[in-house]
Amino acid sequence: MYRQTDIPHPEPTRLGELKRLPRPLYGHRETLPNRAIPRRHRHPWAQLSYAARGVVEVATPEARFIAPPDRAVWIPPGRLHGVRCSRDSEIRSLYLDPEACDLEWPDCHVLEVQPLLRELIRAFGELPVLYDREGADNRLAQVLLDRLRAAPRVPLMLPWPREPRLTRLCQRIQERPDAPHRLSEHARRLGVAERTLSRAFRAQTGLGFRRWRQRCRLFAALPRLEAGERVTDVALACGYESLSAFIAAFREEFGRTPGKLVNRAPL
Repeated sequence: MYRQTDIPHPEPTRLGELKRLPRPLYGHRETLPNRAIPRRHRHPWAQLSYAARGVVEVATPEARFIAPPDRAVWIPPGRLHGVRCSRDSEIRSLYLDPEACDLEWPDCHVLEVQPLLRELIRAFGELPVLYDREGADNRLAQVLLDRLRAAPRVPLMLPWPREPRLTRLCQRIQERPDAPHRLSEHARRLGVAERTLSRAFRAQTGLGFRRWRQRCRLFAALPRLEAGERVTDVALACGYESLSAFIAAFREEFGRTPGKLVNRAPL
């Protein structure tokens, strides 16, 4: 469900070649099409990775963060990360000098993008790269930052283990969320006792195996739902035997039904 597109670059220089941003807050509509960077990288500024359409996933060594159109992922400066997006995504990422913008959040997290913040991001993307720092354009940027500071955090995060065998196990589950394997089968494949694997999994991720697998499956469902696939088809593709079980798990995890969580935001 994910693909690579072109990465946004400030004009006229490529983003990766800049020693500093052209303005403390940078974002531009003409950055489309986009290229996700699954290869791990880091940069000296903060990033708000936001998809006006589609689903964006940010992967760090510690966790996976996922954001449908009413969510965005905050990535602090210097944090090693990779980015993937679902097919036909439209990215409206912001790049920030955290000190100049007074947004020194030290950890990756997901934020709720409420309607006003969404429209401010859209309007800011229409401004020139070198917008007037003394006029109305700068005032718009300041209002955007104010709303960003007030944005609620939401727990769309999948903790990731560091132990190599557990990492490979989690990668297999992420690649095949429909696979019915139980913890006992994974333990047998790894040659360890089920209880030993269960303890190691909780110690590494903070979640029990079943809860982690459920969250992984639901994360896999988001790009499919955003792409317009039928909820029943998504449920089966993500390992659920019935639509009702999928909707119940979805509501438990996200606090709402699949149809209410994934809403297309206007571009």
